[in-house]
This record gives sequence, C-alpha cells and structure tokens, in this order.
Amino acid sequence: MTKITVGILLFPGFQLLDVAGPRDAFAEAEALSRRVHQYGIMTVGTTRGSITSSSGMTVVPDRTIFDPCPDFDTVLIPGGVGIFDAMQDVGLCEWVVARSRTCRRLAAICNGAFLLGAAGLLDGRTATTHWIDAGNLARQFPRAIVEPDRIYVKDKGIYTTAGVTAGIDLSLALIEEDCGRVLALDVAKYLIVYLRRAGGQSQFSPLLDVQGTANSEVERLQHYLQENLRQQHTLDSIAKQAHMSARNLSRLFARDCGISPMAFLNDARIDAARRMLEETDCSMKEIAAKCGFDSPTGLRRAFQRRLELTPLEYKHRFRSLHSEKQKTGTSPRKPE
Repeated sequence: MTKITVGILLFPGFQLLDVAGPRDAFAEAEALSRRVHQYGIMTVGTTRGSITSSSGMTVVPDRTIFDPCPDFDTVLIPGGVGIFDAMQDVGLCEWVVARSRTCRRLAAICNGAFLLGAAGLLDGRTATTHWIDAGNLARQFPRAIVEPDRIYVKDKGIYTTAGVTAGIDLSLALIEEDCGRVLALDVAKYLIVYLRRAGGQSQFSPLLDVQGTANSEVERLQHYLQENLRQQHTLDSIAKQAHMSARNLSRLFARDCGISPMAFLNDARIDAARRMLEETDCSMKEIAAKCGFDSPTGLRRAFQRRLELTPLEYKHRFRSLHSEKQKTGTSPRKPE
C-alpha cells in the first residue's frame, strides 16, 4: 500500500483535540494493521517555533506554510478560537487554496470550516460545523449549503465536521476509505467510539435556541406553549390564544424565530421529554402524556424524526449521573 501523506495545519488558538484525535486514529490504524508508516503525518504551522493551542498546550510544527512541503494526499484544518484570526490571513487562505488543487482530500474539523469559507472553497458545496457556529457559517458564506445537524459531510473532496470529537468520526471515515471497513471498525473499538454515531448534532444541541424578542407576543406564546405541553394545540387554537389570525401568527413566528409555531411546539415537547429521560425514572407512557404526545409510539416517532434516535437510545446515552445518585443515594460505583 502506498504511504498516505497527511498534513495537519496549526495556527495560534487551534483546538488540541482536533489535531490529537485524528493523529491517534491514524496511528492506531498503523498499529492494528501492522503497517509501519502507512500514514505519513506532518504538522504545518502558520508561524515558526511553538504554537499555543486554545487549551494552553504548545506544539512545535514540523514545517511552516512558508517552507517546501510534500504533495499531501490529505490536509486537515482544525478548529479552535483562533480560527477567526486565521481566516483573515490572506497568505494562509492562498496556501489552503493551493493545497486544494493538489491534494485528494481537504478536511476542516469543527469551526475550521470558516477557513475553507474564507478561501472560497465552500461556494456551492454542502458543509457542516459545530451546531453553535452553524448559523454564523451560513450567514458569512451564503453560497455554502450548511447542514447544521450532520456529524460530518463529504462534498467533492471537501470534508467538514461537527465539533471537536467529530474529528475522530471523520478520521474513521477516512481510514475506512483507505483501508476498508474492518480496519476502521477495529480502530473504533480500540478507541472505544462508534464507527458511525447514530443521530445528528441535535441530540447534543438545544432545540429551542429560537427565543422570540423580549416582551413580544411571540415570547409570551412560547412561554404559554412550554407551560401547557399536554394540551392538544393546533395552529388555529394557538392563534386564538394570541387573538390573531393563523396567517399572522405564522408570519410573526417566522420573522422572530425562523420556524413555525407548530415546529416550535414539537421541539418544546421533545426538549421536555429529553429532560425527563435524563433526570427521572418515568415510564415512556408517563413522559409521552406529560409532554403532549398522543402515545409512546408518537413520542418514539418524534424522536426518530427529529433526533434520529429512539427515546430509549437517548436515555441510555444521556441519563445524568445526578439521577443515578438520587436513585441509589450514593455516587455511581467506579469501575475497578
């Protein structure tokens, strides 16, 4: 097998895990396949000398963008708080564009996608980033097609990912492309991660980050719906509560929140159910009733449609240690 050269960019304020995660995944692929130097990893810095990550740890790059570099097969751009300064660096953007013309794969982890956007490489392409930054990415680069709920996206040799640990998801996908599913699965098992995570970013992000203007009619209605989830609301009944037409209500919600009243209600019900799954021992029937779903089946369908997970899968992943402590009266037992 031909050695695959991977260049990893470093800039002040980069996210350390965005670099260390992929590097370890590639190293494990070599170890488990018993191939020496299957991946040739080189870090490339924007400055000479040690570069400080967002966590304060420093890394000395192998080369800089001003030095001759090999023709990388794959180039990885990490995210981090420093990305917004990095994307203003014209020379760096030119370096990224030049690499895009010669490498097989160009990938940005987390908000590293902003550097791809600044370099003009997201125009007409589908991309994702950390859910916190997805709206900003779409606003800054309107020619990009931003999908905020994806863990990673591949579009014509350009790869983008969700936040931080999604760099490991991406690395496993690249290893699978290079070496096959069996080795990628072995690496995932060794790292104790999923080869492909079920669900998108919505399982981690708050669904109700769409609050109406303070003291507005929309905000009042949002509070009303959240406090009365059990009622079987319709668009007309909500409009009647607001003393306006359904059409005007929909227009106000679209203007203030970007979603419809019924979409807000659905997300409010799912968020309430998520909290109950994390913090209580209520049955699915109780949760469905308290959150306004017609049945446990309706609850399950809503979760699968919105989060791509069943309520039971969500509970197993996110049930809080606090609730376990409350149930047993002690701290959860540590593995021996």
